[in-house]
Amino acid sequence: MTASDLPEKEQAAPAVKHAGWALVLICVAQLMVVLDSTIANIALPYIGTDLSIDPSNLSWVVTGYALAFGGLLLLGGRLGDLYGRRRVFMAGVALFAIASALGGVAQNEAMLLGSRGLQGLGAALASPTALALITTTFPAGPARNRAFSVFAAMSGIGAAIGLVLGGWLTDLDPGWGWRLTFLINVPIGLAAAYFAPRLLPDTDHHAGTLDLPGAVLGTGGLLALVYGITRTSNVDPDTVTAANPHGTSYGWGDPLAVTAMVIGVVALIAFVLIETRIKHPLMPLSIFASRTRAVAFVAMMVTPAAMFAMFFFLSLYVQNIMGYSPLKTGFAFLPFAVGMVFGATLSSKLASKVDPRFLAGTGTILAGFALFSFSRLEFGQESYWTDIAPFVVLMSLGMGLTFVPMTLTAVHGVRTQDAGIGSGVLNTMQQVGGALGLATLSAVASHYTTEKLGGLMADNPNDPLNAGAAFADGATHAFLVGAFMIWGASLIIWLLLNVKHTELAGDAPEGVHVG
Repeated sequence: MTASDLPEKEQAAPAVKHAGWALVLICVAQLMVVLDSTIANIALPYIGTDLSIDPSNLSWVVTGYALAFGGLLLLGGRLGDLYGRRRVFMAGVALFAIASALGGVAQNEAMLLGSRGLQGLGAALASPTALALITTTFPAGPARNRAFSVFAAMSGIGAAIGLVLGGWLTDLDPGWGWRLTFLINVPIGLAAAYFAPRLLPDTDHHAGTLDLPGAVLGTGGLLALVYGITRTSNVDPDTVTAANPHGTSYGWGDPLAVTAMVIGVVALIAFVLIETRIKHPLMPLSIFASRTRAVAFVAMMVTPAAMFAMFFFLSLYVQNIMGYSPLKTGFAFLPFAVGMVFGATLSSKLASKVDPRFLAGTGTILAGFALFSFSRLEFGQESYWTDIAPFVVLMSLGMGLTFVPMTLTAVHGVRTQDAGIGSGVLNTMQQVGGALGLATLSAVASHYTTEKLGGLMADNPNDPLNAGAAFADGATHAFLVGAFMIWGASLIIWLLLNVKHTELAGDAPEGVHVG
């Protein structure tokens, strides 16, 4: 099918009377859902104490949201394509607000994690439709590039603002301030749902059916896989003794962990097989037929994993090791937001002049170097201004240079009526990559923390610094592995991404069909 075969209204974005305000609304919603990936990070110690959550399960407050978000994104994108993106966007932000209210009043671990999963579902409905609405609202070229740069910046800025806001709210009162990190979303989500029909253009409904088996297998497979990886680093309560008060993790040989990972892999294989055999797949594998898009998807799966790791481990590091208060910890990440804005703006301006390979390739090299520098932190000798701040900025610049060209590349060539699927796959790669990456790097950190702690306890069991030194060793090893992960993505970009900047200046002539 060619562009000339499409109806006129499908070939170009329609003129929208309030395009500027529409972009503001879309970006506010994106800021809200991305912000929630990190806003609870700084509050984790207080959440754990208040709700009696085992420290080894605290990462589920982050990964539970990311898994539900990533695992259901494709379903959200398809719902937008079938039933109208504005309608699904409104449902998503409203559901997100309701789930946030439940999280804010949570009385136990199950209620909190359940609300996080429901937040993930709301985000999965809102985020892909928001990105698709940009594609259908702004014409290809400078206008769409600028819109994408703002949208991409929200992904990084939201993460940093989440830490600042989370620190401030938690610092109001460590006993209950963490609840405000959830409740603050309620008025924002409801306001977004209210203004959506007044500012956003409606989109056509398209024929098709929902691939519910694919949604169940895909989401269930990811959940089982991450659970298995996470369990390897959880402490076996049977190993906690007077001589070993910190216990020993289950490890990679644990039967339940292995079973969960096998079930996850089998479910994901079944998901792929189903997607190749049904008429309206949740994730049309033909979208990966383009090497350009496939490279963009892989890059956007690995780089957020590195960013999740930085925020998760570094926020704990500066609190537990350097003794920062929640508010001070939040402000420690403020340079990330500034660097992200600069990097995304620069990348947007260069996107029409420089090939994506050079922008994203350079960005991933810089981000990898930032993580490598964090891996050089020395316990008890850290300086924020020399050991942390410069590399937080470097990481943000790298992310800004990477996200904009990879976003443009990932959705380029997908016809308008399939924009929800293209953006859904892109967002899925980001969230799933972040969740899998954090689970993997948490396992790495736990392994080295346990190993280091065992040695320290054997040498001097009464030293109060043992736990901090062990955590620092685990975190720095996680940073090191994360650096090599993102450099691997960089290598793929340099070797395989060959799309030219001139090709991104307009809509694809072939109007690629992915359904």
